[in-house]
Amino acid sequence: QVQLVESGGGLVQPGGSLRLSCAASGSIFSIEVMAWYRQTPGKQRELVASMTYGGSTVHASSVKGRFTISRDNAKNTVYLQMNRLKPEDTAVYYCSAELRTHSYAALGDYWGQGTQVTVSS
Repeated sequence: QVQLVESGGGLVQPGGSLRLSCAASGSIFSIEVMAWYRQTPGKQRELVASMTYGGSTVHASSVKGRFTISRDNAKNTVYLQMNRLKPEDTAVYYCSAELRTHSYAALGDYWGQGTQVTVSS
């Protein structure tokens, strides 16, 4: 079994900062990609940022220059530093991991339960 547990969401004023964390645990052999997605009611889940094991990153254009993804491979943990938050960043943020549970296993996608981020004055 694999679990992804997010933390760090909450209510913040526009212009403020939050740091999300997501720790993966359980039967994990290796994690290829860790990523953050977000979703608002009535909309599709969208990629916010992703990071490979080797350190390559992708950030959505809407968050470039404001959000930064990082990860600690030794701890199977990914972070999302969110600065200069805007009301339109309000969403449920989900962590995902593309990983192998054994050396011979195929890559599988796993998701956290989500954490609410609300940007409002």
